[in-house]
Amino acid sequence: MKPDDTNGDRPTAERPFRVLIIAGSNRRQYNCPGVDSKARTLMLRMAERLPQAWEIDYEDLGNIFARARIQSCNACASTSMALCVWPYNCYQPGDKNEPDLMWDLRLYERLDLADAWAIIGPVNWYGPTSNLKLMFDRLVCMSGGNPREELISHKDPEKAMALETSPQWAELSRNHLEGRTAGFFCYSDKGADEIGGDGRPRLLRHKGWFDPEREPYADERNAYAPLVWQCRYSGIEVPETLWRNALTGVGLPYSENQAEDMVREDPFMAAFDGWTDDFSAFVGAKGKVEPGEFRAYGHPAPGHRLADAKSKIREWRMALGRPPPGSSPAEQQRLGLNQDSGWTATQSEGEKLRRT
Repeated sequence: MKPDDTNGDRPTAERPFRVLIIAGSNRRQYNCPGVDSKARTLMLRMAERLPQAWEIDYEDLGNIFARARIQSCNACASTSMALCVWPYNCYQPGDKNEPDLMWDLRLYERLDLADAWAIIGPVNWYGPTSNLKLMFDRLVCMSGGNPREELISHKDPEKAMALETSPQWAELSRNHLEGRTAGFFCYSDKGADEIGGDGRPRLLRHKGWFDPEREPYADERNAYAPLVWQCRYSGIEVPETLWRNALTGVGLPYSENQAEDMVREDPFMAAFDGWTDDFSAFVGAKGKVEPGEFRAYGHPAPGHRLADAKSKIREWRMALGRPPPGSSPAEQQRLGLNQDSGWTATQSEGEKLRRT
């Protein structure tokens, strides 16, 4: 069943069960590299294999030509958890200066609307793809994020620091997507045809610097461990049986290890279909999830022109070496920290160079 977002307005008992499938490869369709990813093929296969009475939503995060990218997290939570707004507000829908795929694809809403998520992607250099990592970095706001940005005037760090230590914060901070299930299927190729008989890359000249006995993972599913544990930290269930890795194209050059080659590998496809069936059985038995109090679905991104103007004034003052009194930057300035930032610091450094 195609997803109908308006079902998000219906009582949980009356709406269909909903799954969101994410293909996390970085490859883009049509132009460079000009070949569809395996993740996309697997995503579409899974969508056909799941119960068709469910709402089945899916998205390919590949770097489609001329499409916006997922902007990186600005690490607001490291200043104050109350500065990290749910749903994320460092970027905005339709922002021409910093276009953002998370907002363009309405991913916060779609993650909120789904009862379960299925994440599919390759292992790239012992880790998840950069697009998946970016998406999950941006989902820090689902774990304890601030649902009331008006309390911090959109992005006022001093107000956020004060809110985080107030009694009110305990009533606001929560895991906004808790209760859902996520399954992870990653695939790898063990270096394709790059590995020699000694277990080292064939191209290496300094072979002593590479010890195959010390490679990071005996089980390559652990390449996705940061994403799995972020989910678990946020109250999203990731059962052990739904976190898997499978090998495809082992020993083949990349040119012979495409989606059309993958689908002819019966053991690999059986492994994927088995994961899909187990995912279906688990989330179907678990059932639908009640939405949280503060929803991404139906959330109107508020206007904040006045807040932006105040933020710009704060930025100019900081650049002039005049941070707000009592602020963290003011204390850092008093202690002589971070003296290489700001306009006055630059002038000071220039003066030092002239003296020498």
